[in-house]
Amino acid sequence: MGRRGYFAFSLLWTMAVSAIAADNPDIYRLRQGDSVQVSVWHEDSLRSQVVVLPDGSITIPLAGRVEVAGFSTPEAEQTITAKLKTYIPEPVVTVVITGTGGNSAYVLGKIARPGMLAISGPLTVLQAISMAGGLDRFADEGGIKVIRAKPDGQEILPVHYKDIVSGKDMATNIQLKAGDTIVVP
Repeated sequence: MGRRGYFAFSLLWTMAVSAIAADNPDIYRLRQGDSVQVSVWHEDSLRSQVVVLPDGSITIPLAGRVEVAGFSTPEAEQTITAKLKTYIPEPVVTVVITGTGGNSAYVLGKIARPGMLAISGPLTVLQAISMAGGLDRFADEGGIKVIRAKPDGQEILPVHYKDIVSGKDMATNIQLKAGDTIVVP
């Protein structure tokens, strides 16, 4: 397959994956602190291993600063491709996630080991509390909450710990999202 054939295949593949990403809210989206490897086919000098900065951007050769936070990898590839077209006629860009450092939640308060928890897969409140060593003996089981950032502010999600551990009601055993904070008073 020649360069043009590969480019056409890559373009169709990227468009298909982007359509799937737009319809799938569970697809992984880049976050501040994530590591990615960016490469351009037949342009080894443009290969970069970068970390998504706190402002949501990465900097790569020729393209400069590129906003990628909140993008799926195909969306990031399309954005970088558009920036590189000024310098390379038909760039074929690949973005590979090499680290998910931005995918974390926090546990604080009366807990054995408060701090940051890496989210490497689905993680519920009960699992996070377990990973943090469990509740302190003075913890207020009835006052546990999850603080979640929303575009319009923050949301407080109550956690009914006794109902969860007794198996009576699992509704508040919330699946955590990146940036969530569990507060144990």
